[in-house]
Amino acid sequence: MSTALTPDVVVVGAGPAGLTAAARLAPRLPPGRVLVLDRERAAGGIPRHSDHTGYGLRDLHRLLDGPAYARELTRRAVAAGAGIRTGATVTGWAGERALDVTTPRGLLRVEARAVVLATGARERPRPARLIPGDRPPGVLTTGRLQHLVHLHGRSPGRRAVVVGAEPVSWSAVLTLRAAGCRTALMTTEHAVPESYAAFTRPGRLALGVPVATRTRVVRINGRGRLTGVEIEHLDTGRRRTVACDTLVLTGDWVPDHELARTAGLDLAPGSAAPLTDTALRTSAPGVFAAGNLLHPADTADVAALDGRHVAHQVLRALAGQEPAPGPGVPLIADPPFRWVAPGLLRPGDPPPPRGRLLLWSGELVRVPRVTVRQDGRVLGRRALPWPASPGRVFRVPWRLAAGADRRGGPVHIGL
Repeated sequence: MSTALTPDVVVVGAGPAGLTAAARLAPRLPPGRVLVLDRERAAGGIPRHSDHTGYGLRDLHRLLDGPAYARELTRRAVAAGAGIRTGATVTGWAGERALDVTTPRGLLRVEARAVVLATGARERPRPARLIPGDRPPGVLTTGRLQHLVHLHGRSPGRRAVVVGAEPVSWSAVLTLRAAGCRTALMTTEHAVPESYAAFTRPGRLALGVPVATRTRVVRINGRGRLTGVEIEHLDTGRRRTVACDTLVLTGDWVPDHELARTAGLDLAPGSAAPLTDTALRTSAPGVFAAGNLLHPADTADVAALDGRHVAHQVLRALAGQEPAPGPGVPLIADPPFRWVAPGLLRPGDPPPPRGRLLLWSGELVRVPRVTVRQDGRVLGRRALPWPASPGRVFRVPWRLAAGADRRGGPVHIGL
């Protein structure tokens, strides 16, 4: 027998997006009517594993390290009146807005008036990256590395190779350094590092980390323990072996979308995230989505601001202030962009969170000249002063698409 709970809102995921949504919702609803579920032992999401600074600027207007940021978001949600259940894994759907949940104390059936999916994103592990070779210990994702070092106080090894050159890759380098493990090489398939120059230049100089561009790991060596990796240059085909006892696979983010998929929600082309409109509604009535589930993977504070945005839309829905949404006009990312979020425009809907459309580029564009088109006419065009790079979310001002006809054809965003 399962215990039945009937909150007004259930939020799945206690990361920055979910906790911020809960903190906004709880004071505006009767006590005890907002429930947050998370499968981890503690709330806070990925930041609680990231023992370095850089969190909270956009949402809290403070600079915090990851654990402090996670604690502050959790404190705010609890103080606002939200209930948080950790160690609670949502295993499936029992209805349009009903969830089956497994906890250490037994099974739960949660039936809510609204559901917010804030399950975040994850890095592809080795099997999904199809890296051949031996299968020794010592091959980690960034999340596993941070869990090992910051939660268990263990060192992964003495000498590491990091796959990827995104901001999270430099986070992995800092974590390795804190654990006494030197990064011998950072490798990326792209012509330039995916990270901002503000990370890459100090990383190369201050941390002494060489970055090999246009390279990939083609083999992992080691039986009882990782002994090295084989690196191939994509342009010349030349290979070399780099000795290491730790390999960290960073970036290459995918949405944690199992619940969205099993619910039969429409998925966005290119990212496989739930398809949402600018109010962050999904294709199922009363089901919303927010955070890095929609745009894998942007910064934690941008995900938190998604939570703030979606809370307002959920309250409108609970108050019956929204008509049934129509079919919507698709937003389509043209090459070199691979996906855009949000992905639908509907009449009367608000601008997207922070007044930005989020894009992901499949290649480097040094000076992007973004053009928005609909039905053969140009809605807006703007040269942006920062490059679009693979592995990094690219932000475009909403006003470029704001003049779209909500009853017209698809809106294309390209160069």
